[in-house]
Amino acid sequence: MGDSINQRVKQVRKALELSQRNFSSILALSNGYIGGVESGIRRVNGRLIKLIVSEFGVSETWLTIGEGEMFTQNPDEKFTKLVGLFKELPPKYQDVVYQMIDVLLKVKE
Repeated sequence: MGDSINQRVKQVRKALELSQRNFSSILALSNGYIGGVESGIRRVNGRLIKLIVSEFGVSETWLTIGEGEMFTQNPDEKFTKLVGLFKELPPKYQDVVYQMIDVLLKVKE
């Protein structure tokens, strides 16, 4: 039997080299919600599917039924560069970036 949709959500996050915290922040969801999805406690709903597809360029077919390629396109080069730069920051500066992202997401809403 193949991977479940919950496992594929986790595969996407890992392929993008994101922590649950960063992944959930980008999707404007709680870290606990994503943790519940990845552990199989929570079901993957249509809203989460649409968010992952639109934010990360993931193939909806792959995400929902596991067929085809994970990404419909290569992950955005800016995003990849951003992740690389973020990883070079010391932990205390990474925390500042998290806080800034939280503020930006609240402003966006």
